[in-house]
Amino acid sequence: MAKVAVFIADGSEEVEAITPVDLLRRAKVDVDVVSIMPSLEITASRDIKIKADKLLDEITFDEYDLLVLPGGVRGTNNLNACEELKKNLVKFNDQGKGIAAICAAPTVFANLGLLKGKTSTCNPGFWEELRKGDANVIEDSKVVVNGNITSQAMGTSVDFGLALVGYLCGEDAKEELRKNIRFGAI
Repeated sequence: MAKVAVFIADGSEEVEAITPVDLLRRAKVDVDVVSIMPSLEITASRDIKIKADKLLDEITFDEYDLLVLPGGVRGTNNLNACEELKKNLVKFNDQGKGIAAICAAPTVFANLGLLKGKTSTCNPGFWEELRKGDANVIEDSKVVVNGNITSQAMGTSVDFGLALVGYLCGEDAKEELRKNIRFGAI
């Protein structure tokens, strides 16, 4: 079974953090929500409290198949300041393992040089930052899957979560989940 870590911090955008977790768990993917803060509980961008499953120092990165970063400007800044997370993002990228980010969070990848020469997307307010990291920004795509997975913003969270399911479980599983959530079957 695939295993995913979704990293949260104070200021993470709620919908971008929770929607992918929900969709992955509906697809029977093992997901750990991991706080990079000193506490399991974070205060998200709209002052909603989210409780993580684990703290960063409680995980072993090698157990995961995919690392996911939600956006939110303050949350992204906190993720970008986490050296242990960044070290492992580079390691995953070098090993060809999955990394994914939405909204402002793809800038973490760009700052690490992980988007160089790759098609990517993010929140339109950060397109130039991705371009500075030599990414080929696709402005009209909700989600871009190209060796990594990037998505635009809160409004594309379902598309992002479904792309993660497709990446880990295949397109058939993704389409079945899309159909089921559309009609409230699960």
